[in-house]
Formats: sequence, C-alpha cells, structure tokens
Amino acid sequence: TSGKHRRYDLLKLKPELFRASEDSRKTLAYARVSSHDQKADLERQKQVLELYCAQQGWTFELISDLGSGMNYYKKGLKRLLNEILAGHVGRLVITHKDRLLRFGAELVFSICEAKHVEVVIVNNGEDTAFEEDLATDVLEIITIFSARLYGSRSRKNKKLLDGVKQAVEDART
Repeated sequence: TSGKHRRYDLLKLKPELFRASEDSRKTLAYARVSSHDQKADLERQKQVLELYCAQQGWTFELISDLGSGMNYYKKGLKRLLNEILAGHVGRLVITHKDRLLRFGAELVFSICEAKHVEVVIVNNGEDTAFEEDLATDVLEIITIFSARLYGSRSRKNKKLLDGVKQAVEDART
C-alpha cells in the first residue's frame, strides 16, 4: 500500500479456512417431472431418492419441482442453485441426468464441480443411443413451443371474447 504495508487475501492463500467443512455441508436430493399428469412418477422419484440416501446413511433434504426441463425459473431449481452457490451443499443426488434439466444440466454439473459438490446419479445405467436422445430432445422442444403458441392464442381469444361480451353488454344498456 502507499503506507508501505503488505496486505494479503486470506481467501486466496488459505481457502480451506473459508470453505464449509464436509460435515456441515448438506446432501440435497432433487426430483422433477414435466406435468401434473406425471405426479405419480414424481412420488416414485421421491421414494427412490429417499431410499437411496437412507441406504447410504446420508442426512438429506428433498427438493421437488413440477415443470418443464427447459424452464430455468422453477422454484426448486432456483433454491437448489442458490444453495450450491452459497457453498451449503456437499452432495447432489438425482435419479436421472435429465431430471435436473433437459438442456443445460452440464452447466449445473460444472458449477457443482467448481463448488466441490459431489453429483450422484442413481440410475446412471446404460447410455441411450444418440438418435434416441435427439428424438426425445426434439419432441420436448416441439411440446414446449406448441404449448406457448396455443397458450398465447388462448389469451388472445379470451381477450377478444371479453371485448365482444363487453360490447354486447354496452349495447344492451
């Protein structure tokens, strides 16, 4: 410094002093399904995660979401990412890779690696064929954009119908 003092950043010199110990970091289990029709599947995912974590002897917290794998604004996903970024998580447990996100799961895994979070995928069985993954991804994209298109049309139609109803009521009076 200008006063001939030397200052050091302890976080850079001894990061272990500032990182939460492995014992104090929690295990998070995350389950997600795309629609209300799959609520039974969500319950099965929760049971699988609870059973797996209990068999491993881990104390864990379960977070579940109901929403598309392409929706990055789900409440549970945001909470999960905030916990990881804050350094409170030591382990993330999911049933399948695509249960986290349909696209972008690798980015979350990279964040976990940078934050020293172990990622456990319970059903990390045999890899599916490239063509099968591609077909599933394309189907997901078409489903999402179709829902958005029809959803926007229904809002426009509702607005139009409300306008017509209002005009009819105004004409009666």
